[in-house]
Amino acid sequence: MHAVLKYLGTVVAVALTVNLVPGITHTGGWTTILLVAVVWSVITLVIRPVLSILTLPITIITFGLFSFVLNAFLFYAIMWIIPEFKVDGFLNALLGAVVLSILSWMIHKIL
Repeated sequence: MHAVLKYLGTVVAVALTVNLVPGITHTGGWTTILLVAVVWSVITLVIRPVLSILTLPITIITFGLFSFVLNAFLFYAIMWIIPEFKVDGFLNALLGAVVLSILSWMIHKIL
C-alpha cells in the first residue's frame, strides 16, 4: 500500500511540474502523466544511482552541482522514452527536474 501511495504522490508531482514549469508540455492527458511517473520512478530507483556513482569524481570537483545536471539529463531523457512528453531545452529540463524533485520530496514527506 505504501508503494502505491508513493507512486500516486509522484503522479501528483509530475502533474504539478508540467503545469508549473513553462516549456514542459504533454499530449495524451492523464495517460501520459501516469507513464511519465512510472518512467521517472524507474529512473530514480535504477539508473540514477548507477550514474551517480559513475559521475562521482565530477560531482566532487563541482561541489555537488553536477548532480543537478545529471537530474536534468535524466528528466530530459524521459521525452525520448515517451514521445507525448516534450521538454523545450536544457534549462527547462533543469528547472523541471528541480521542481519535480522538490514536489516529490514534499509529497512523500506528507505520506
